[in-house]
Amino acid sequence: MTDFKSLGLSEALLAAVAENGYSAPTPIQEKAIPHVLARRDIMGLAQTGTGKTAAFGLPLVERLLEENDRVQPCGARALILAPTRELVNQIAKTLISFVRKTPLRVTSVVGGVSINAQIKRMSRGTDILVATPGRLLDLVDRQAVRLDTATFLVLDEADQMLDLGFIHSLRRISGLVARKCQTLLFSATMPKQISELAGTYLTDPIRVEVAPAGKTADKVSQVVHFMDQAEKTDMVISMLSENPDDLSLVFCRTKHGAERLMRKMVQAGLKAASIHGNKSQNQRDRAIQALRDGEMRILVATDVAARGIDIPGVSHVYNFELPEVPEAYVHRIGRTARAGADGDAIAFCAPEEIGYLRQIEKLTGNDIPVASGEIPPMSAAAKPSRGGRKSGGGGRGQNQGQSRGQGRGQGSGQGQKRQENAAGAQGKGPRKGSGQGGQGRGEGGRMGEARGAQADGGAGRPGGRRPRRRNDRAAA
Repeated sequence: MTDFKSLGLSEALLAAVAENGYSAPTPIQEKAIPHVLARRDIMGLAQTGTGKTAAFGLPLVERLLEENDRVQPCGARALILAPTRELVNQIAKTLISFVRKTPLRVTSVVGGVSINAQIKRMSRGTDILVATPGRLLDLVDRQAVRLDTATFLVLDEADQMLDLGFIHSLRRISGLVARKCQTLLFSATMPKQISELAGTYLTDPIRVEVAPAGKTADKVSQVVHFMDQAEKTDMVISMLSENPDDLSLVFCRTKHGAERLMRKMVQAGLKAASIHGNKSQNQRDRAIQALRDGEMRILVATDVAARGIDIPGVSHVYNFELPEVPEAYVHRIGRTARAGADGDAIAFCAPEEIGYLRQIEKLTGNDIPVASGEIPPMSAAAKPSRGGRKSGGGGRGQNQGQSRGQGRGQGSGQGQKRQENAAGAQGKGPRKGSGQGGQGRGEGGRMGEARGAQADGGAGRPGGRRPRRRNDRAAA
């Protein structure tokens, strides 16, 4: 059986591995770590919860310790990009545990918190910088961060960054790092634009694949209840009340829907909190910590939380509303049955959501067992947008017109409900651009950067101007 020592890690890192409670490497760690140590670019296909952070984090720390280069002011020796604040914070926390007994520094920058404090922290430079693309480019534009010192670039959850409109930001950032830069790209799915990005910025990459796209965890028990939308609130409150000691996540599509549901749960006497795009970073951090500490037992969230939150002991995931993007379902229910535990995933399906359910079943290759209710006909399904959902494309002109900014061009998708994990498009889209085929105005003018900054709670546009918030299309 493979162990971490046989993968080529030093004694110092083996001690950190032991302190973190890792007994044996996961498949992605076993396959990726030797290639990272051998200085190879990697294109990894792995689901969330498979141990990707250690797969790139451990060998990255090993390499930085070996090279022992000096940190430059405002510079970073390694750059790790992730789509959401929560995932950035989780990655940084894990890396800090790896470098605790070394001279290496780990710094994180995300939107939703003071940019001035981040500018001050980055003035002396750092060994490892973990960031969301929007806030990172805000700092670059203010000349508070330089990326030409980064000889390692990690793109984590690359497909979600694409869905959130970060494609232009990723291209720009990739062009700012050092010319000789080892690049590691990890993604749960591999749409066309991610493959193109990898082909452009990775050099002779090794492909590492450990879990097929759409595969759900084996130990998650899944069921679906069919009911009208108006009946869902009473049903979920009843289920949660029957098991008050369970640790549960409840997913909604919109920020306002999540907040309303949380308030109704609290009125019913349940200990619940919420996280979504209208919450500040401090509020989100406090809610997650309250769940970890046991002060709260229920977290109501939008898809901002589907990737990047690792809360031990989550026993139940409730899909109060089914996601419009089927891959989001896999990431939602992946919050339970972690570290070998069992878990339950309960979905509530209104008649108009039957199309979303069938897309989920097609992706996962499984028919979800029916727990109650009558299966509605497909004729009741919500009608898709005229543009439909395209693979990749940063969420522009796809899937029920998910983004506010994307409807500015010709042929924009106009759908019924905007899913929050299409995030970031509260504003009109920055600057001038052609806007064709359902893409938002300004594709040629850094659309992804400004939309991306909104998605992670950054300033939105260089210089700190923030577009007006509109309705229910929440940023991550």
